[in-house]
Amino acid sequence: MINYAIITENDESKWDDKTGIYYHFPKRYKPILTTGTKVIYYKGGIQDKKYQAVRLSNKPHYFGTAEIGTIYEDDISNKGDLYCEIKNFIPFETAISFRLNGKYLEEDLINKSNYWRDGVRKINKVIYDSIIPSSSKLIVTSLEPDFTTLSIEGNKQKLYTTKYERDPLLRKKAIEIHGLSCKVCNINFEKTYGEIGKNYIHVHHLKPLHKGIQIVNPETDLTVLCPNCHSMIHRNKYNILSIDDLKSMINTLKKKTVLHNISL
Repeated sequence: MINYAIITENDESKWDDKTGIYYHFPKRYKPILTTGTKVIYYKGGIQDKKYQAVRLSNKPHYFGTAEIGTIYEDDISNKGDLYCEIKNFIPFETAISFRLNGKYLEEDLINKSNYWRDGVRKINKVIYDSIIPSSSKLIVTSLEPDFTTLSIEGNKQKLYTTKYERDPLLRKKAIEIHGLSCKVCNINFEKTYGEIGKNYIHVHHLKPLHKGIQIVNPETDLTVLCPNCHSMIHRNKYNILSIDDLKSMINTLKKKTVLHNISL
């Protein structure tokens, strides 16, 4: 049986959440957030206008769907707090208000005055379906984990992920347009590794998704990169490099190496 739930993600919180990647929650929600649960992301009203640019609305709203993956214990918590992996995250193109025609979309479950204080709320399929169609459409582009590993460092839990463009049609179109050779270092995995490297390449967003929801043109907004160059471009999340930036850095290093060898 499939379970359904609402998960709240606030602009500022003591919980270590990463939208579309993992969710941090107290143990009292463990019976609700089980592997396979289908969830809808919810955000309360804005408290600080500095977050206005990264929200779909200043008012309480739903902003995406996902599915709960693996559940992990929070090893540094003495209260039994947990983490869960978020799979198949798809953000809405527009905010979905928590009320429609004066009626709460979760109306049938509101039976106590502090209902909205619960960060995780169990819902049924009827409510789940009533929220989803309220969106004119789901945004086409979203990210999903390529691989996820959990490690312990100095008694602190960290979740590491690599992400790639998940929409198969956009990926296919981007490769048709840009080919299978890295646009920075020019490596082609089939030519280098043979059959095992056939059709392997990363698809990269030239306009970072974290800067806002966008309509993606695979010709102008996407390109192809090898995993190494892709990682280097995203190495500093506060200063994502352009293709030309990384090419310039590589060429500068090559020139220094040549000059060094000549001087020897």
